[in-house]
Amino acid sequence: MLIVGRIGKPHGIRGEVTVEVRTDEPEARFAPGSVLRTEPGAGNAPAPGPGVPFHVPAELTVESARWHQGRLLVAFEGVLDRDVAEALRGTLVGVESSDIAPLEDPEEFHDHQLVGLDVVTPAGERLGEVARVDHAPASDLLVLRRPEGKTALIPFVKAIVPEVDLAGGRVVVDPPGGLLDL
Repeated sequence: MLIVGRIGKPHGIRGEVTVEVRTDEPEARFAPGSVLRTEPGAGNAPAPGPGVPFHVPAELTVESARWHQGRLLVAFEGVLDRDVAEALRGTLVGVESSDIAPLEDPEEFHDHQLVGLDVVTPAGERLGEVARVDHAPASDLLVLRRPEGKTALIPFVKAIVPEVDLAGGRVVVDPPGGLLDL
C-alpha cells in the first residue's frame, strides 16, 4: 500500500478531519468518490461513546475534500460526527501501488518506487537504503537509513542524485562532504 496521508484531528462537529498529506497529487488521491485503504490498527483514539465499539474500516470513501488555511480537510462517507472522526485520528490512508499509472517523464518517480532501493556512491560503496521520501518546500528529500541505524536527508536533486536505476534496485548518490554526518 502506498501511503497518501495520515488522518489528524477532527475539524468541527460534522465529522471532517484534517489530513497530513503524503502525496504530491492530493487533488487526485482525495477526490470525492476515491476509495482509500486504511492501515489496520493505525487509529489510536478510544471508541466513540460509552460502550460503543468502533473499528477503523478497511476502506474509507472520500465524500468531500477542501483546503482550509493550508490544511486539507476531508469528509469520509459514514463519518458523521466528531466522536467517530476522533477515533480515526492517526490512521494512515493509502492506495494500492498497482493502481497508480506510471509517470511519462523518465526523470520522475513515485515515492513507492524509491523506497527500499539501495543507496550507493558513484564508486559503488553502499551507504544504506531509501526509507522514505519527504516532500519539503525547496526540494524532495530522500530519507536514507544508514547501516548503523542512523538516518540522513539527501536532497533529491540531479547534482547530488545523478542516477536512479529502478531495474538495478539502486540510487547513486554523490553527496558533498559532511552531508551524511548531519
